Amino acid sequence: MTGPYRDDPEGAPDPAPILPSDRWRLADSALWLVAALGYLAFPAYRVLGSQVIITALFALSLDLILGYAGIVSLGHAAFFGLGAYTAGLLAVYGWGEPLTGLVAAAGAAALLGYATSFLVIRGRALGQLMITLGVGLLVQEAATKAALITGGVDGMSDIPMWRLLGVFRFDLAGSTAYAYSFAIALGSFVVIKRLVHSPFGLSLRAIRDNARRMPALGAPVERRQIAVFTVGAALAGIAGGLLAQTTQFVGLDSLDFARSAAVLIMVSLGGTGRLYGAFVGAGLFLVMQDVLARHSPAFWQLWLGLLLVAVVLFARGGVLGAAETMTRAARDWRSRRRAR
Repeated sequence: MTGPYRDDPEGAPDPAPILPSDRWRLADSALWLVAALGYLAFPAYRVLGSQVIITALFALSLDLILGYAGIVSLGHAAFFGLGAYTAGLLAVYGWGEPLTGLVAAAGAAALLGYATSFLVIRGRALGQLMITLGVGLLVQEAATKAALITGGVDGMSDIPMWRLLGVFRFDLAGSTAYAYSFAIALGSFVVIKRLVHSPFGLSLRAIRDNARRMPALGAPVERRQIAVFTVGAALAGIAGGLLAQTTQFVGLDSLDFARSAAVLIMVSLGGTGRLYGAFVGAGLFLVMQDVLARHSPAFWQLWLGLLLVAVVLFARGGVLGAAETMTRAARDWRSRRRAR
């Protein structure tokens, strides 16, 4: 039998559709093992490591809506910042429990994502950019005007966080922050990996490639776009809540345009539509920013800009896309050599 179903030995179709495998490969485990070993190998860089993990999670939330659903956003920091302020305000006003704070951050960001998704999905490309940018600016302005609650331009500092699981204190060395961020990022990644390899994830890619044909196949395009935009917003809210809890500070910079633009660069740098592209792009961006800022404080943005231009010109599909192209070319070359 042909089509999306497998045949059993007796010829009866198996109702399970053939989907991309969401099983863990060696490369999947290796990347997370390296991140875990980083905790032990580089104790002096645990604070930076936690920032990289949180930013990578934020980038993953954008890649979910951009790389898999084709929804462009220039205001994704609105959900990140809302999650940060939600977790921070809960702690300031008496509830500093980290895990429930993350749930509240995700919920607040998801509500905003759901409310704005009806406007976003009506646009195409440039329209989506303008709508999401406008939403981001409105949320930032609201946080600025509500200075009595949010702290305005001064932000909220020394946020009183309770011990994680009642045992682990958030220390200046970043030990708890790194382990906490790693665990949340890993759990979120497992969920998103299952999501994008499910029938829902496959339909998102089909909508991304040709949204006009999908209604003819009976796929509810708008409902799928609203759902993935809401999930992406919730994931961004979790990343923002993590940042507030681990740094014990929330400022207006968590909502500004620069953060939205930076995360878009990270996703493009790593490669859109590839789960690990967000992690590779965020890690490369932040590490290079840290290294270049130390060695060339006045010109670090120039060197980073040159790298981005080089990636756009010579690495189609980002770093991971270039790696896949090189691997495919090497495999083809070996096949041709064997055929001679």
